[in-house]
Order: sequence, then C-alpha cells, then structure tokens
Amino acid sequence: MAGTITRHPNGRWRPRYRDADGKQHERHFKTRAEAQAWLDAQTAAMVNGTHVDPKAGRVTFREYAEEWRSIQHHRPTTQAYVETMLRRHVYPVLGDKALTAIRPSMVQAWSKGLTVTLAPSTVTVVHRFVSGIFRAAVRDRLLPSSPSEGVRPPKRHKERVVPLSVEAVHALADAVPDRWRAAVILAAGTGMRQGEVFGLSVDRIDFLRRTVTVDRQLVTVPGRPPHLAPTKTEASVRTIPLPQVVVDALAAHLAEFPAAPGGFVFTTTAGTPQRRTAFSARVWQPAVRAAGLDRSVTFHALRHHYASLLIRFGESVKTVQARLGHASAAETLDTYSHLWPDSDDRTREAVDSALGVGAGAVVGRLRAAAQPAQ
Repeated sequence: MAGTITRHPNGRWRPRYRDADGKQHERHFKTRAEAQAWLDAQTAAMVNGTHVDPKAGRVTFREYAEEWRSIQHHRPTTQAYVETMLRRHVYPVLGDKALTAIRPSMVQAWSKGLTVTLAPSTVTVVHRFVSGIFRAAVRDRLLPSSPSEGVRPPKRHKERVVPLSVEAVHALADAVPDRWRAAVILAAGTGMRQGEVFGLSVDRIDFLRRTVTVDRQLVTVPGRPPHLAPTKTEASVRTIPLPQVVVDALAAHLAEFPAAPGGFVFTTTAGTPQRRTAFSARVWQPAVRAAGLDRSVTFHALRHHYASLLIRFGESVKTVQARLGHASAAETLDTYSHLWPDSDDRTREAVDSALGVGAGAVVGRLRAAAQPAQ
C-alpha cells in the first residue's frame, strides 16, 4: 500500500492511501504526527487483514440489521420473532444511528433501559440478536470491533419449575370447552408442546400400538394463516407411548368432534386450525381463572406436569429427554434436576449397609468410655 502525506495551504495535513481494491482514502489532521499515526494504523490494518473502510460503517444499524436478518437460516417462527424484537426494542434507540457512531456505552445504556419493561430473559435474547448483528458487521469489515463486546445483559434468575398438581390438571380439563378437554389430557399425558398438539392429525395416532408420532407442529406467523412446519428441533421428532387415559380421551373426542378435512384432531368450531393467541384469550385464560389457578399458568405447564410424573415414577434422564424431545440430557437436567429424588437417603443406606455390622461394637465401646466412672 502506497501512502502519501501532503500539507494544505491552510496548514492542515492530509494523509492519503489506496486500499486493496484500489479505493482511495484520506483524512485531514492538524499536525503531521497525527497524520502519520493514522496512515501507519491504516497500513498495519492492511497488512494484518483487519482494515476497515472508514466510510463503510456509515450505513445505519437498521439497514444493516434488515440485510442480516434476510439471510439468516431461521425457521419462519424465529424470523417473525427476530423481526418483532428488533422493531419493538432495538430500532427505536439504535436503528437510525450509523454503525460507526454506536459506542459500547450506548449499547450498555440501551440494554439497561430494556430492563425497565422487559424480563431479564427477554433482554438476554434481544441482546444476543444485537451482538450477532455487530459481529457480522465486523466480519463484513464495516466495523473494526463490536461495540457490544464487553456489554453484559442482566443476570437471569432461572425460576424453578413448579409442576401442576394432578388436581389442577383435572380442574383445567373440566374448565375448558368440551372440544378442548382431550387436548389438555393429551398434553399432560404426553408432554407435547402446544404447537405439536394443535398440529396433530389422525394419521399420527396409532390406537392399536397406543403411540403418537410427533414430526411437525402448527405455527402462526404474521401475514399467514396457521400452517404446518417442522418441529422445534430435530430431536423433537419422536414417538410417544400413549397412556390408556389419553387413548380413551382421544377416542371420545374424535367420536364427538370428527377430524377436520386436513385431518387435524383439534380445531376451532369452524373446523379451521387454531391460532395460539385466540386460544389463549378465548379458551385457556378463562379456564385458568375458572380452575382457580394463577394467571401465569400457561399451556406449557402441562408439559412440565408430564415431566414431573415421569421423574416421580423413576424414569431416567435419558427417557425423560426422549419423551420431551430435548436436544440433550443437559437441557433436561437444567430444567428438571430439582425434581429428581434427593440422594441423601440412598447415601446413608449405602454406608449403613457396608459399615453397620462391624460398627456396632465400636459405637458400644465409645459409649462405654463416655460413661463417668462410678
């Protein structure tokens, strides 16, 4: 890279160089030393491959983020979620700022501001999106470094799962309209996610073998009617054994509410796929109130109930992982480890069984020695 430094008649110094693409860059400084330092820095960046076009970062955060979002390998539901999070919680503060104008202090202030209205878990997710966008801008040589580096979102306080009681599940099943009673029993008896329940079709149920195959889910994204899509992850594809209570509930449901033309087991009264928002407002929340439960109880709580039943009856971590469709046993333990029986009693029994026989005489001698002399 060839660089030159010239002095203008007004006394300011102008360093100039051409990058690897032949594009010319220049700046103006008050002193020759400042001009030389800038030129040396650009030269070093060219040599070590970290050179950034000083004008490239003038693109706004919103413009670059939208370009980044359009090329990500996201599922439709994730695409919609990312778009919503950026539009609601990022663009109002950072959207119209040039990438090079965003400082770490700005990112820190933005992150802290989110904690006023959002839960720490949501702030963490939004912060992850923003950090990914800045990292991509660094890779594209629009920024020399990410302004989100070193900025930490608030610590998440992970709440322990408190499973619904059997009585609560029965109360919910009794409180929902008849056409949704079997859906509650199915979710509580298989651990299926809400989208998996709504996307269930008759051909996925094997009444003879008493199993249900989960290989897709019903999703809803803005601008489209509910439609079938792949499961949350590859690990979510699974075959779940059906307890007799679930088989009976499904059989009774289909006898009263025959499957819709698309084969869906659970639909609206009009026979169309059910939207989650409408279900929550018209079916679930009224049922939660009628059952006398806290309004924070969601349909997902039925999945936790199923997991707690498996754990209570001695199923292994790997079995619970497989039934729930978790990607790893670590995910299962991270969510439900506190529900597994405590090992303290088993530890005591193991030691007592090994040492108890011979330890009796030792304990007797110790007690005798502790007696005061007569």
